[in-house]
Amino acid sequence: MKLIDLAKILRSKNAGPLFITFDIMFDDAEKMKKALSGLSKEKIAKAYNTDIENISIIVYEVVNSIKVTFPRKYISGSIYDDDVYGCQQHMPLANIEI
Repeated sequence: MKLIDLAKILRSKNAGPLFITFDIMFDDAEKMKKALSGLSKEKIAKAYNTDIENISIIVYEVVNSIKVTFPRKYISGSIYDDDVYGCQQHMPLANIEI
C-alpha cells in the first residue's frame, strides 16, 4: 500500500524560498497511525535524494495530519528551479510504500 492510498489530502508547497513542506491529512486516526508505522525519514530521504538529518516530521494528532519539511534542492525562483511554488513535488512522497 502506498501513502497516497491512506491520505485524504497530500500536497506540497514552499515553506519560504529555501524549504519545501508537505501536508498529509487523513480521514481518521487509524489511517494516520498506519501511515506513521511505515513512513520514515530514511524512506523520504531516499525518495527525494536528500540528507536524512535535514528532514523534519511533525505529527498533529488532534487533526490527523503529518507535516514533512526539508530544504529544497534549488532555491525557489532560481534558474535551476522547475517548480517556483513547490506545489508539484508531492508524488515521490505519495508513492512511498507503507
